[in-house]
Amino acid sequence: MDPTTTAPRVEVLRDRCRSRLPERLQELAGPVEGNVDLPLHIVWSGRTSYSLDRPKSPMTLYRTVLAEGLSEDLVALLHHRLLTEQWSVLRSLVSSYIREVWEDAFPELLGTGSADTAAA
Repeated sequence: MDPTTTAPRVEVLRDRCRSRLPERLQELAGPVEGNVDLPLHIVWSGRTSYSLDRPKSPMTLYRTVLAEGLSEDLVALLHHRLLTEQWSVLRSLVSSYIREVWEDAFPELLGTGSADTAAA
């Protein structure tokens, strides 16, 4: 592979992640309660259903959708308030390129955490 003609893998991943972002966090209008069933293109094996009413379930759902979801999935399955509330912990569970892209696009996420955000 010729490094002069091929973008480094992490840049390709960042670009892919950037291309899926909404323009504003408020566009994330997914459910805030109840059950969410993920489509096959997001999760092809293992757990596919999540209860937003259980303590750790939303965190796992959001981590999966951020990593594997398409633009329309982000808008339909994530909610801006839940993402903001969970970000201080969620940011340590997602890949560094996802964290960087989301925090660059939405600096307001950086102000949502507590000591966890500063320590990460």
